[in-house]
Amino acid sequence: MPTALIIPAYEPDEKLLGLLAQFAGNADFVPIIVNDGSSEKCRAVFDRLPAGCELLTHPQNRGKGAALKTAMRHVLDKHPECTLAVTADADGQHKYADILRVTASAAQRPGTLVLGSRRFDGDVPAKSRIGNSITRHVFSIASGVKVYDTQTGLRAFDRKLMAEFLEISGDRYEYEINMLLSAAQSGTPIVEEVIETVYLDENASSHFNPFRDSFKIYMCIFKFCASSLLAFVVDYVLVLLFNAAFLRMFPREKALLFSVVLARIISATVNFLVNRKVVFNGNESLGKSAAKYAALAVCVLIVNYFLIRFLNITLGWPLALAKILVEVILFLANFVIQGKFVYRKGRI
Repeated sequence: MPTALIIPAYEPDEKLLGLLAQFAGNADFVPIIVNDGSSEKCRAVFDRLPAGCELLTHPQNRGKGAALKTAMRHVLDKHPECTLAVTADADGQHKYADILRVTASAAQRPGTLVLGSRRFDGDVPAKSRIGNSITRHVFSIASGVKVYDTQTGLRAFDRKLMAEFLEISGDRYEYEINMLLSAAQSGTPIVEEVIETVYLDENASSHFNPFRDSFKIYMCIFKFCASSLLAFVVDYVLVLLFNAAFLRMFPREKALLFSVVLARIISATVNFLVNRKVVFNGNESLGKSAAKYAALAVCVLIVNYFLIRFLNITLGWPLALAKILVEVILFLANFVIQGKFVYRKGRI
């Protein structure tokens, strides 16, 4: 089955043609190029696309996220034979061999988001190295997921994930960070395959605006953090209130069980709805997205209850202290487990 090669292109130059020339005659790929409102001077580039390439056009520049979604929608509607999609940049940053390797990795891992992960050492522009380092650490703290290269444009995923990623908000560079946040929330595995780091002419051909686009990226992460903090506060307060009320009606162990379960149901619902409508602006059916979220929430709830029960009832700790410690333990455990087993680094 062929793979859709998706390349959003805004004001491209000869480097786009050089990359596509390497895919000429490769029946394993269907190149789909999105002209994202480029100026008339770039017409010559688009007119010279190799045979077999499909060109989609935005009359005005709508942003990288919008271009990616236009191409994915086209693949789902017009190319049922494409079981995978791989996205790459038009500025020559992604090598032919790396695209093949990332695609092969995704083919071996259904339901996994595979990233072509750069290493920011050596001859890398300082602004790129510093910017990626900050985003990497902020993303890890916000999501509990360790991803080395959060801003890579080389990504591969299957048709099922393609449909899910279409529902994610964001039309510009923030779309790619939203994709990672959505994957972190839904438990979608992430694998990073190390690729060559390429910066041509100090990355002069990049259209990334360091102020506007960075602001949008960090706003997405901030909203995700705020949603999680809100859910924690709701959960913490409700556990204490419910427990105080239920102790008048039930034995201590039952009161704790009812308190933890009810508080988690309410706080998880708040977190789910805020993430769905405010953070990701998801359009996926409520039942479908809720089912995926609930599966993760139930697992966390079970562990949460038994840890609190051990600290509060068995050891006699105050509930207020036990609850905070358990949340910290679960956050750290989630970070380690996902980093080692769920969001794995790919092998070279």
